[in-house]
Amino acid sequence: MKRISFICYTRAAPQGSKRHLGNGIMVETCKRVKPYRSDLQGVSAEAVPVNWDMGLNFALHVDFHFRRPKSHLTSKGALTKNAPLFPTGRQIGDTDKLLRSTCDAMTGIVWYDDSQVVDISAKKRFAERDQTIITITSVHV
Repeated sequence: MKRISFICYTRAAPQGSKRHLGNGIMVETCKRVKPYRSDLQGVSAEAVPVNWDMGLNFALHVDFHFRRPKSHLTSKGALTKNAPLFPTGRQIGDTDKLLRSTCDAMTGIVWYDDSQVVDISAKKRFAERDQTIITITSVHV
């Protein structure tokens, strides 16, 4: 079994919704997708060992951590009564769309195609800083 783990310190961004500009040109609605994918590509390329087999099937575990907005905290740093426990707001993004940008970013680096990912688990949590913690494990039958 082969396994790699790494952390991307760029705020994760959802991929999926596109806007039509005309003449067949489509752009991502979320402006954070491009920098997130770019940073994730760099971090994953550094984490992949020289002898990594991109042709295997993989299990993917992702922890998406988002820094709480200041509006969730009192002046003393405690959580307000109305602060949500989990990052479920629309500005964070759906878990499946966060996974889409994450998997697509690692195509051609960790695997040939994200269709090779046969097992996925993901969590969205509030944390001290924005970061995405990724663990990829080869799956053998």
